[in-house]
Amino acid sequence: MGQVLAVGAIGVAGYGLLRLAWHIWKRLRFIHTHRVRDNPRLRAVAETKSGKEYVLEMAQFATQDASKAARAAEQAQRQSEAAWQDQIRARLLEDELVRKAEEAKRREQNIQAECNASRVRGTSRNSEQSRVKRLEKAQRDTRRAQEKLRNAQQASKEIAAKARAAQEAAEQATREAAESARAAKEAQEEAEERLRRGIEPVVIPTLDEIAAAKTRVQYEQGRFHFAVAGVAGSGKSSLINAIRGMENRHQDAADTGVVETTVTIGRYPDSNPDLPFVWYDIPGAGTLSQPDWLYFNSQGLFVFDCVVVLFDNRFTLTDIAILTNCRRFQIPTYIVRSKADVHIRNIMYDSGYDSAHDEMPGRESLYSAARERLIADTRANVKRNLKEAGLPDQRVYVVSNRTLLSIVKDRSLGVSYKIIDELELIKDILDEACSCRYAARANNDADDYQDF
Repeated sequence: MGQVLAVGAIGVAGYGLLRLAWHIWKRLRFIHTHRVRDNPRLRAVAETKSGKEYVLEMAQFATQDASKAARAAEQAQRQSEAAWQDQIRARLLEDELVRKAEEAKRREQNIQAECNASRVRGTSRNSEQSRVKRLEKAQRDTRRAQEKLRNAQQASKEIAAKARAAQEAAEQATREAAESARAAKEAQEEAEERLRRGIEPVVIPTLDEIAAAKTRVQYEQGRFHFAVAGVAGSGKSSLINAIRGMENRHQDAADTGVVETTVTIGRYPDSNPDLPFVWYDIPGAGTLSQPDWLYFNSQGLFVFDCVVVLFDNRFTLTDIAILTNCRRFQIPTYIVRSKADVHIRNIMYDSGYDSAHDEMPGRESLYSAARERLIADTRANVKRNLKEAGLPDQRVYVVSNRTLLSIVKDRSLGVSYKIIDELELIKDILDEACSCRYAARANNDADDYQDF
């Protein structure tokens, strides 16, 4: 991830993708230049002595998250309003330049008419030369006015695109703030209800268990620890390699294959030693033979900053256990469906696509339709799986490991037409990391990228 997107090499892409890329670059720069604090959630686990203390602490974290989301929504709304004001000013300038260009053109036409009339009357040579000079000047003025108008129109289009993107960002931030507020209220109400009934909602790991878990995953203070969980064949290793900017055949890459080669957690530092990221491959356990909280605690998953749950078609019991207990421990989770390129191609085949005729008419429309169908089906599937498991709905990221590798390794958006949720996945993980692990949140550097 540390290699992602040198801005000068982005190439041609939509404004939304460029904005995401710039945001990611600024986040990485912030992380590189600021000191990471200890994980506050893990500290709360270590310091609490009872389920009562723990559940109150976790409810407080949820309230803090809601407050941060509300502040982010307010900031996004202010930026949206400023962008719309910029658009209004740009339109007024464009209207003024239209008027000036029309006036310049009329002057030119009037002088041209005078020249034509003078030729008919046969006026003196000096008068004719004077009119020609006036005409040439008027033509230059017209060209300059039209050039200014074209530049203003182009700038107006760009400002309008930024205004639309800012409005979309404000709407998204507002939705996230509302969801955070809802989650905080639920967490508080659930905590109060359980405490009234005398039920401790989770078995808290002991100090010895926390120390053992840290030793097992080679936990290091001052680093971010990101886990990727999923069954064999779901693409965990390829996803970890892609987000680290490595081909699967690289000597430092995570081993790939359909068959799970180990039952231990794999540890893979970021390819950029200047960035404090470590990725972990969590083996799938298949059908659980123990309670979900015991599996979660025994694996030491409570030490991670976030957990990416990777799936193919349907969640396993292990996936549900991880999502359930991450929610109890207030650990951010990201549900990801990888191999988007493979799934899109399979849908195209089902729709009549023939790879032997890759330039066949309608290929682009087939690809677009297959892409939209994959996204819609995946989101519906995740929503149904979460509902069946009694979990709240949350976003699913549809990604292609190949596209993700191209973005990170080549530092380019040249495959922009293939990008689905790859950039947003990176952005959201980095945003969450900065939110939780820095004493002064990265928003202190907000002006560096928010004005882009």
